[in-house]
Amino acid sequence: MSEPTEAEIREEVRAWIADNWDPDRGLVEWRNMLVDSGWGVPSWPKQWYGRELNEVLSAAVEREFKRAGAIGVARTGVRMLVAATLLEHGTDLHKEKFLRRILTGEDVWCQLFSEPGSGSDMAAATTRADLKDGKWIVNGQKLWTTSAQHAQYGILLARTNWDVPKHQGLSFFVIDIEQPGVTVQPLKQMNGHASFNQVFFTDAVIEPEFIVEKPGEGWRVATTTLMHERRGATGLGSWGQGSTGEGRAYDEERAEVATVMEPYKWYPQRAGRANWVIERAKETGKSNDPAVRQEIAKVMTLYNSAQWLSNRARAAARMGRKQGPEGSLGKLIGSHVARAAAHAHTAITGADAMLSGPDSPRNGLVAEILVSVPATSIAGGTDEIQRNIIAERVLGMPREANNDTDRPFKDVPRNIVS
Repeated sequence: MSEPTEAEIREEVRAWIADNWDPDRGLVEWRNMLVDSGWGVPSWPKQWYGRELNEVLSAAVEREFKRAGAIGVARTGVRMLVAATLLEHGTDLHKEKFLRRILTGEDVWCQLFSEPGSGSDMAAATTRADLKDGKWIVNGQKLWTTSAQHAQYGILLARTNWDVPKHQGLSFFVIDIEQPGVTVQPLKQMNGHASFNQVFFTDAVIEPEFIVEKPGEGWRVATTTLMHERRGATGLGSWGQGSTGEGRAYDEERAEVATVMEPYKWYPQRAGRANWVIERAKETGKSNDPAVRQEIAKVMTLYNSAQWLSNRARAAARMGRKQGPEGSLGKLIGSHVARAAAHAHTAITGADAMLSGPDSPRNGLVAEILVSVPATSIAGGTDEIQRNIIAERVLGMPREANNDTDRPFKDVPRNIVS
């Protein structure tokens, strides 16, 4: 049977929306209908709420929803990273239990990877999961965990074997965050926000069926999550926003976005607000300053190159190709864009760039850019990590000398966090 044309898909989804979309319907009720129809995630397998459409046809479906003003499935936070990981590595039980509620927005998720002593070297995680009486018992600490304060579930990377090299001793779990053995504490940042949390595990329990893949295969699963996370990093300036229509569904979606996206509200500043530099130069009368114009040219060259890379990644996905080096390249260029934009904002605004508060430039957001941009080079894998990945996996350069990858992890000297 031949694949439908884009015109046929658009006609079909347009008719379905006309017959079913009602902004006065409850958001979860609507999304359950959407999930059952397959139009919510049309590129997903048919068995798991999709229609197995290619990226071109899926994009056509998305455009029809936007044209009609119809709300889509829940996509805020890390939930779609979780969904992508479970689709590739999860069991049928995982998919049956979690995927629908991810799409309807009923469950909030967090990502439990980084630790105080192994932020960039994620494979050096020391949070442990020990199998006792048929259940996994978790003890340890995770750090920089967004949305943990209102999450129901988390994806957890923990060490289950200390007698093998570090990458081989990790396992990947789904953990219930709301159990007594999990304690979440917010962290205040220098930009005034409290987006992240530290999470402590004290004899937290995971049922045996909630390990993803086999024990010791956690690094492979986590790599899938990170691949999708870095691919998302190329979408500079794409942030969750609620719809503007009237009706119960719109109201409930706005409330959802306000809650789930609250930790991410400073992320546009973290990315440097490159889209503001020309406007700011005009506002301040610096648009004719040759030195400022040079800084703006640097920013826009980098920014448009990043957009080109992002378009290339999407085109590769439409052709069914697996993620290539675009994830790490996009993450790294995003750091360069952010730093160049911060430098340009400083050149444009001058000493006033250090002012915060309602009477400061852009209500303090220019100052927020300056103190938020450094996070871009750290979060999601540092610039140094991305350069290593590009050097070794793209350029084929020899691996950096390392003395901790070929011996049991228990024998490797580790950072001590007091």
